[in-house]
Amino acid sequence: MNAVVLSVLVMLILSVARVHVVISLFIGALVGGLVAGLGLEATMVAFQDGLAGGAKIALSYALLGAFAMAVAHSGLPQLLANWLIAKLDSGDMSTSQKVARWTKFGLLGGIAAMAVMSQNLIPVHIAFIPLLIPPLLVVMNRLQLDRRAVASVLTFGLVTTYMFLPIGFGSIFLNDILYGNISSAGMDVSNVPVMKAMGIPALGMFIGLMIAVFVTYRKPRTYGDGKQMESFTKVEIQPLKIAVSLIAIVVCFVIQVWMTWLGTDADPLLVGALVGLMLFVLTGVVKWNAADEVFTGGMKMMALIGLIMITAQGFASVLKATEQIGPLVESSAALFAESKAAAAFAMLLVGLIITMGIGSSFSTLPIISAIYVPLCAAMGFSPLATVSLIGTAGALGDAGSPASDSTLGPTAGLNADGQHDHMRDSVIPTFIHFNIPLLLAGWVAAMVL
Repeated sequence: MNAVVLSVLVMLILSVARVHVVISLFIGALVGGLVAGLGLEATMVAFQDGLAGGAKIALSYALLGAFAMAVAHSGLPQLLANWLIAKLDSGDMSTSQKVARWTKFGLLGGIAAMAVMSQNLIPVHIAFIPLLIPPLLVVMNRLQLDRRAVASVLTFGLVTTYMFLPIGFGSIFLNDILYGNISSAGMDVSNVPVMKAMGIPALGMFIGLMIAVFVTYRKPRTYGDGKQMESFTKVEIQPLKIAVSLIAIVVCFVIQVWMTWLGTDADPLLVGALVGLMLFVLTGVVKWNAADEVFTGGMKMMALIGLIMITAQGFASVLKATEQIGPLVESSAALFAESKAAAAFAMLLVGLIITMGIGSSFSTLPIISAIYVPLCAAMGFSPLATVSLIGTAGALGDAGSPASDSTLGPTAGLNADGQHDHMRDSVIPTFIHFNIPLLLAGWVAAMVL
């Protein structure tokens, strides 16, 4: 068996079997390297080299967690939660039920809108999740809202937006990485409209979201109060703290937008979170003697994400070192050389396997583009279909990967009270509702475009 396939399978099987994701990634990388003939030392060196690439990501997420805890400490998210709870408690039983129903869909719609905006209008990626979600868990519990539906909404907004809209992170994914790598591989796609190419795959994601919200997870689900919920509910509301919190959020967002627009090498998330934290301390919203507790608590909240992201970088480094990704693609396509439809399906499936292991669509595209472009040209796919096929193959697996920030982010927010399992409540639901429709939609797009 191909070392890449075996490595990803081992990682997924161990993760589903409740082995910690970090251990699963490490064992999967070890198995892949040994099967590929790298040997123990070379495998460990490749793994260690990859770890360094995840350090900056981990630090950014840790500071974002601290910033989120400082915002929660100010009482701003609690103010929103209290307002929603008051609406639920008002009126007679029939009115309350109507309010609850509209509050549920309004809440899901608001979360979806924020997830979409986090990729372009306010490009903070998953940074908004620990700010917004934990204080709203009390409201979700009152509504008996299935958190798997919320995880699906969050992942939909995070993934579909960058793979369809060429703005913000979408501009990086579509224009810089997707079109850039296809052009570098020798195919002219300068006249190919990107939204037309990715429209059908995006529609597949939307259909998956509708099934998750209105069919699979529409029934009420009961949650307990949660021992950790007190840190998000018992907050004193003070106008000054609310005002400072709003200013800090705006400043954090403006810095990130400005740095992204300038195209600086410095990490916008890292700088924005650090400046926001300093505002909380300098204005006294977070007292100097309480700063350590607030910041440490926030960093702990995001520490697991950072550790998994670091390990995922090591895993990806080992996969590349095996040099078996290219043969995997070529052998898969060769099996269906006489069938255009089967070849398209095989290329999409390989993209799914690679991204499930690496955990990042942005990292997968450069790996597969150089191999997929000549294959698509040889099989007779049009430039429009080639863009759609490669773009979908790259995006496949981002939703549903244990190591993707598109699933780790929702878990960080929804598990603030310890009642949301990463694999069973984030990874498996998003894999089923997004990867399957996206795989089918990408195949249809490759056939009709």
